[in-house]
Amino acid sequence: MSLGPDLIARITAQGPISVAEFMAQALLHPTKGYYVTRDPLGAGGDFTTAPEISQMFGELVGLSLAQAWLDQGAPAPFVLAELGPGRGTLMADILRATAGVPGFAQVAQVALVEASPVLRDAQAEALAGHSPLWVDTVDALPPGPLFVVANEFFDALPVRQFQRAGDAWRERSVGVSEGALTFGWSPVGPQPALAHRIEDTAEGDIVEHCPMATAIAHQLGARIAQDGGAALIIDYGDWRSLGDTLQAVRDHAPVNPLEAPGAADLTTHVDFEALAQAAAPASHTRLTPQGVFLERLGITDRARALAAKLEAGPLEAHIAAHRRLTHPAEMGNLFKVLGIYPGAAAPPPGLLP
Repeated sequence: MSLGPDLIARITAQGPISVAEFMAQALLHPTKGYYVTRDPLGAGGDFTTAPEISQMFGELVGLSLAQAWLDQGAPAPFVLAELGPGRGTLMADILRATAGVPGFAQVAQVALVEASPVLRDAQAEALAGHSPLWVDTVDALPPGPLFVVANEFFDALPVRQFQRAGDAWRERSVGVSEGALTFGWSPVGPQPALAHRIEDTAEGDIVEHCPMATAIAHQLGARIAQDGGAALIIDYGDWRSLGDTLQAVRDHAPVNPLEAPGAADLTTHVDFEALAQAAAPASHTRLTPQGVFLERLGITDRARALAAKLEAGPLEAHIAAHRRLTHPAEMGNLFKVLGIYPGAAAPPPGLLP
């Protein structure tokens, strides 16, 4: 069943809602939300993430986290967590790649922050034998040093969109016109959280603000600064948000975000500067293109080793996967990596302070 009529009825009765509320309902409505009702990944879904493209991605992410663990004295026990773990492919690759790191797997408590019951089932199958713990929120993760990856997690969190009007802002909203959902704008007013954006924006510019993302980044940073650990945040976006980046994808093609709420994936570009600042008192690395991060970790050598065992179609697919993950014209530059780590420790391998 479509969520559209429900939203139209609600807005007609109660008035327009923010873009953030629209995203939250479309993605996480308890019975009709996008992530609640389906497995969105792969050829049969709406999009494909890096772990689904090649095992090399998860292997290198896992080895970066394992080396960070070793660099911090191999604390035991510790929490090995993933935010938004999809089908469990990335965590499965991490655990396989780190199986040879002495002590790592034996003292790791695998924990998954996942809201979707459909994806939890897929994760349970992928991680059979590893006894993962599922939690609904970051603050429910078990205590102890925290080594965590978030790949394409922050881009799906609900954002508020504001358009500059003089020294104030108007918020974008979702309303109803002629029986259909439509975008509109709230009256102009002050937004103290955006005071720092007056200096780098012009009249009419759109800025996106994600309170949920900064709250989670602060939880991660405070936890890592206190207990040790590291976070790898991998997503598309840039150091600072500018412009309307809301997009909807269905069947691997872009669609109107308002066209079929609950049936299409909704995302926005991540504002990495906001995450880095929110993660204090922990330190953060330089924002690094995904391709550079993977090359520093040795993906080309790994690709050559795997290629030696392949031929014909599988070899061509393997070469294409390596290119897709690393080439600047594909995911290599679009996706970025930010590391969070304790100030007294070294940054996770592949990243610079």
